[in-house]
Formats: sequence, C-alpha cells, structure tokens
Amino acid sequence: MNTRLERLQARLSDTQAVLIKAPYHLGYLTGFPSEDSFLLVTRDAGYFLTDFRYIELAQQRVHGVKCVMLKRLTETLTELATQHGIDTLYVETGRCTVRFCEQLRKGLPMLTVADTDEADRWLSDMRMVKEAGEIAKIEQAQAIAEEALAHVLPMIRPGVSERDIALELEFYMRKHGAQRAAFDCIVVSGANSSLPHGIPTDKPIERGDFVTMDFGAVVDGYLSDMTRTVAVGEVSDDQRLVYETVLRAQQAALSVLKEGLPCKDGDAAARRVIEQAGFHECFGHATGHGVGVQIHEEPRLSGGSDQVLQCGNVVTVEPGIYLQGRFGVRIEDMVVITEDGCRNLTHAPKDLLIV
Repeated sequence: MNTRLERLQARLSDTQAVLIKAPYHLGYLTGFPSEDSFLLVTRDAGYFLTDFRYIELAQQRVHGVKCVMLKRLTETLTELATQHGIDTLYVETGRCTVRFCEQLRKGLPMLTVADTDEADRWLSDMRMVKEAGEIAKIEQAQAIAEEALAHVLPMIRPGVSERDIALELEFYMRKHGAQRAAFDCIVVSGANSSLPHGIPTDKPIERGDFVTMDFGAVVDGYLSDMTRTVAVGEVSDDQRLVYETVLRAQQAALSVLKEGLPCKDGDAAARRVIEQAGFHECFGHATGHGVGVQIHEEPRLSGGSDQVLQCGNVVTVEPGIYLQGRFGVRIEDMVVITEDGCRNLTHAPKDLLIV
C-alpha cells in the first residue's frame, strides 16, 4: 500500500491525471528519485515511466506503482489516457518548461494539459507535515552535518582558505554516510561574511575574522540545513554585540514556535530583537523555511506568510545581521513543530566560539 500515492489520487476525479517529473517527487511517491523519468497518477493507478537506462533499477526500487519502459512519452501517455478515460492532465509548473507543455499539447491533442499550479500545491501540502520516518532521516542527515562541523573546526585558522573548509565539509559528509551535500556549502569569512549566500573563495582566513558556515547533508533523499558562525583568534566589541543579538533573536523565535502559531509571528519574534538593537536594515531575509526533500519547502517563517504552523513541520530558524563590507553573523537550527513548542534537531553549540 502506498499511502502517499493514495492521498494524491484522492485529489483527482475519474477523468483526471497528474504527470510528475521532479526527481524529489518521484522519490517521495515511489522511493526512486530518478532523472529523466515520469510518474503518471490517475484516480485508480500509478505508472512509473522510464527508459532502458533505468528500467531494471526502477523495477528493483519503485514501490506502489507499475514500471513501464518508455520509447516515446506522448505515445505511452496516449495509451494510458485512453485506457483510463483521462481528459485532463495536470503537470508540475515548478518543473515543466513552457516548451515541454507545448510538446505535450501537440502530442496529446485529445487532452487538456493543465499547466496551472494545482499539482504543485497538492504535493507541497502533502510534504509540509513530515511522517516519523521522514523526521528520522532528516535527523540522520543533521547528525552527519554536525560531525562534519566538529571535524573542520580545528582547521579554521589564519591562512586556510574558505574553499578548503567548504571542500572538507562536503568530503567529510559524503565519506561518513551522506549521499551528497544538501546544497553548495557556504563558507565566508571577514568582509565576505556580510554576504548571506556568499560563494567560498580562495580568500585566506585572517585573525579577527568571523567565519560563517551554512551547509547540510542528504540521507535517503532527505536534507538537513544548519549555520554556525565562529571567530578566529579574537573578537571586537562590535562583533560580540552583533553575535549576541543574533543569538537572542534566534532564541526569541524558538521560544514561540508551536502548533497553531502564524508563521509571520515566528518571523516577527526574531526580527523584533534585531530591530530593537538598531540593526533593522541589516536583516533582509526571512527567519526560516521548511526542509525535507528540498532545501526550501513550505512553510516559510516570513513576514509575508499567511501560513500557520502544524505539528510535524520541519523548519529552520536562521536570523542574521549583515554589515556590508565589514562582517555578518547567522545562526541556524532546524526544528520540528510540536503541539506545545518545538523540538530542536540541531545540537551543535551556539555560544560564541573563538577558534
């Protein structure tokens, strides 16, 4: 029994189907996150469509649907649509290009190709509340990331480059059980640390730098996400003030998160601390986001969000302050929402560390 597939099927009428191509959604629904493959879901059936390169592996790994070897996508879809009496085909607008949709319309003139956002919303809503098994995989990924952090801390010293630290983080995670890094590791130091999503460079770390590291691991398709900022050798009074402000902002947000809380209130809790400290123009991103089979999922801890937290949401809490051309600080934990609060999945220390 594939309960996730059944939940998606419940949203379809007898004459509707949805075509899914995002590898993370294929993995979520069938257990096999394959590139160049498709999942066709009707009200009463599911078909994993793939070519000769992947068919044998798909037959081993896919569960809950029938594997079909593709020769030409529109021909296979025509056969299956006719078999099931389908007249409307939904597609993922987040993954399907305009060209792809036009090719479907040309090759499937008997169908209405609905390139609206229904399919995207259905899948996003399903993924927002994590099952216990999903949370366990995210925790495994987070544990690997924290081991990687502990591994690289001793190498953070003057003369070592940002790029060297980023490479070591990724190498350690992959060597110790991660499928891959959850995203390109961010390691920025000194003036570069004022770039929230800066790219690691050959810049050598210097005494007095802040070094911000934002990274995560992947375990069985599920991602983790964390950020820590450390100081090298010494810190100025300004650096300490900014660090302590960010930490207080994060703690303020963590203290209010729980089932039923509007997401914008979680964002406001962190933002209020930063604004009261006089840094209101230096925190320009949201306080957090969901994490699962993608690194940015719903719900969002953002001032513009109209979402409400639910039990089982996994979200980051990552306020930051960025002083252009000087330095920046971000501290990020990942938590799972519970009825009366949240459970922190991140256990790495957060007190200001001088290495």
